This record gives sequence, C-alpha cells and structure tokens, in this order.
Amino acid sequence: MSITTDQLQNVIGQASGSQPCKLVIFGAGGDLTRRLLLPSLYDLAVADALPTDFQILAVDRPEQTGAEWASRLFGLAEQDAKDPSAEFSCPNLDRSVWDKVTAGAAYLSGDFTQNEIFDRLGEAIGTGNVIFYMAVASRFFSRIASGLGRAGLLREDGYFRRIVVEKPFGHDLASARVLDSELRAQAQESQIYRIDHFLGKEANQGIMIARFSNVLFEPIWRREYIDHVQITASETIGVEKRGAFYERTGALRDMVPNHLFVLLSLIAMEPPSSLAAEAVRQEKTRLLQAVRPILPEDYVSGQYAEGVLNNADVPGYRNEPGVAPDSQTETYAAMRLFIDNWRWGGVPFYLRTGKRLSGRRTEINIVFKKPPYALFNQDMNDPRIGNVIRFLLDPVRGVSIDFDAKQPGLEEVVSPVRSTFLYDDFFRKEPNVGYEALLHDCMAGNQMLFQSAETIEASWAAIDGIVNPDRAPFLYPAGSQGPEEADTLLARDGRRWLSVT
Repeated sequence: MSITTDQLQNVIGQASGSQPCKLVIFGAGGDLTRRLLLPSLYDLAVADALPTDFQILAVDRPEQTGAEWASRLFGLAEQDAKDPSAEFSCPNLDRSVWDKVTAGAAYLSGDFTQNEIFDRLGEAIGTGNVIFYMAVASRFFSRIASGLGRAGLLREDGYFRRIVVEKPFGHDLASARVLDSELRAQAQESQIYRIDHFLGKEANQGIMIARFSNVLFEPIWRREYIDHVQITASETIGVEKRGAFYERTGALRDMVPNHLFVLLSLIAMEPPSSLAAEAVRQEKTRLLQAVRPILPEDYVSGQYAEGVLNNADVPGYRNEPGVAPDSQTETYAAMRLFIDNWRWGGVPFYLRTGKRLSGRRTEINIVFKKPPYALFNQDMNDPRIGNVIRFLLDPVRGVSIDFDAKQPGLEEVVSPVRSTFLYDDFFRKEPNVGYEALLHDCMAGNQMLFQSAETIEASWAAIDGIVNPDRAPFLYPAGSQGPEEADTLLARDGRRWLSVT
C-alpha cells in the first residue's frame, strides 16, 4: 500500500477531533504533573488545540482549592521554563494561557487508596466525557482502576471514559500480565491508553514518515544491504533525587521494554496496511513478537562509578542519595538482539542506554554493508568507510547520511563525508515535551501512539531472560562511553559502537 506524507501527517501529531472532556489527574501535585502534564496542556492551549468545555479535576492528598493548586503550579512552571535545557522551556510563559488551561479547575483532596474518594469523584464529574490520568507510582494503577470500576465511573453511556496509565507497565513479564488482567477487569482495551512519551516526540514520530514516504529509504531497508543497527539513548545526568526509585527499577526495566523498544519497532516494523490505529499497533506488535529472546551472554549491565563529567567531579551511583552502599542496580544496559523475520533475519541490533555517560544523545544508526571490494584502493578496515543513516532524536533532531566522496586533487582519494538535515533549519521550533500529541490523541480517541497490551507483553517476553541477571554490573567511570565489556559485545562480531559525544 502507498502511504503518503499527507496521510501520515493527518494522523501523527496533527489529528483533529478532540472532544469536550474533563481530565481527572490522580497525583495532581506530583513531579510528572508539574514538569510534563500541565506544560503539555499549556502548549496545546497556545496552539488552540484544547477542546471546548475542557476542565481539570485535580486529585491529591493535600488540602487546597483548585485555584490554589493552579497558582502554585504556575509559579513552579515559571521556574522550570527559565531553564533552556529543561523539557519544558518557554522564556515567556503567558499567564492568560495558563489560566485558560486551568479555568474552572476543581480540586478533590483525599486518599485514592480508599473507596470514599471515588464516590465523591463520581458526584463531582457527573456524566459526560472523562479521561482519568494516573500520574502516580505504578503500584497504585490497579487500585485506582478498581476504585473507578467499583464506583461505576468507567461505564460508557453515550460518552467516553478513558484511563491513561504511565510506564512502567509491570516490572517483568509475569507482573505485566497481572497488571493487564487487573486493568481489563475494569475497562475495555479501547478505554486503556498506555502512554510512553517517547512516541509523542516529534522526531520519533518522523521515523515513520521518513521510512514510508521515501522510496530512497524503504527498498534498501533489509538484510541484503544493512550490516547492523545501533540504537543509543545516553544521558549525562545521574539518578538525581530518584535514587530510591531507581534502586527498584534500574536501567533495563526503566528504558528498554518501553523507550528503546518503541524506537526498535518504529525503525524495523513492516508498513501497516492502513493508518488506522489498530493496523499500526499490530505491525509494532508483530515486530516485537519476532524478537528472539535475548540470552544472558548477549547482555551487559553496568553501574557508574565516580568520575569527571564536563570538567567536574561527580559521585558514583552508590554514593547517590537513596542508594544502597553495596547496590547491584544497573545504570547502564547494552544488548545484542535478532529479529526472526524475512526482512531482518541475521541482522544484529545493538541497543544501549546509560546514565553519566560522556554525552547526551538519543539516536538510531543504520550501518550499511561495505562495498564488496576496494575498487578505489581504500582501506576497507577503516571504520569510517561505509554508509550510515543516522536518525538524530535528542537533543539534536534530524537525519544525517554518511557516504564516501572523492577528495579534490589529481589522485583518486576517497574521503568520508556527511550530509545532514536538521529540523530546526527547516521548521519553526515549537514547544514540545512529548505529551502534546498523546494528550490530543487521547481526547480524540486515537490509540495509534499508545502501547497495546500485546506490545507490552512482547517487549517483556524479549528480555525476560535477562531482567534478573546472575552477575553484578560492571563498573564504568562517570563521563566515559560505558563499561569496556559493552565494547567487547560488538568486538566479538568485528564491529564497534559509534561514539557518544
């Protein structure tokens, strides 16, 4: 099927049809609401993309009014917006737009582990369209869903009722299945929106358009031409003040079955039969179901030790607040995997993610096979020789292509060169934290950018053999490229990581 750019743009991030609704936020005073949820609603309001008759109902423990809650978060948003490196950076935060988002906001104080609050919530929302957003720790997902179901707040009678669940969707395959069973006991699959902000980021959405709207790419997107694929999500920050959370999670659970596998599915999935949400989600699921279970010998975990980053000394993970002095939690994960299907059979995919690395970079590198022989007498062992297509996702957004060209002069000398497209060079930069398109699509009832239960299960199934490793993570200095053992993972195949800068 031919998929046009216009068709994709109509669905990805630019769909219309969001409907009037109430947004109930559980955990309305939390960090996620402050840093991502409210700023995204602000961005939608700036774009005049919020539905009419939109209202927020905030739910949390402290006693306060809706106006007090909105005013406090505006003050915090002003602080966050002044940081140019923050996810929400807005030098001129418009109070009138903020007030438009929070106009008529109601606030309900109480304990959402108790049934009483759901009875009061039912009285507050009455009938009509409602989205219930769980901006809380994952241990509360099932309890909130159960409370909503018991109070009859998920019944649809001429209007929609939807629940939004944040990652992590379980902590292994068994727990993911339990969570899914508990959610589906209260709501239909069509009502459940499993959100991962990686799918909402503009550059990530652009992968589908790049692949399926360009004949330039798609014919060579296969094992006959591609040597291997590298997917990297590196961070320079440590665990910050999230040590207690990270101790229970680690890099593998936090990043791989959601963020990195989102990128894997986008870069490797087959073209969908249509742009219907279910058709796209089915192809992502089929791709992840084809991932061969990863073996322990194809997995390397690491933990950052003290080191130097940006000319400053930084502590090791075990010296971070909330972290056990003998912690075995990984802050780095690298793996080799294979996809058992006709397109990708035999092509290795190398994935890595880590904290306190030498650079902040999220990108996908498609490394092509080298020419069959050295026609121009070049050194075929030179790692610069060959073609690479790089999808640059964060913080720089764009696509670059490495290829060989003739160096000016009398001799036939080959030199590697690079051609780069950057979003900011072609398009006006718009505020985007990654939740805007997701929230808009949830209001419109479009699940294409949300994870299905089958996709989640396939992701956990792929890593189920490595989530509880029998060896301690390898130490690596903060500010480095990661543990040396991760280099060995590729070196045994005669390959190397492209550097993180």
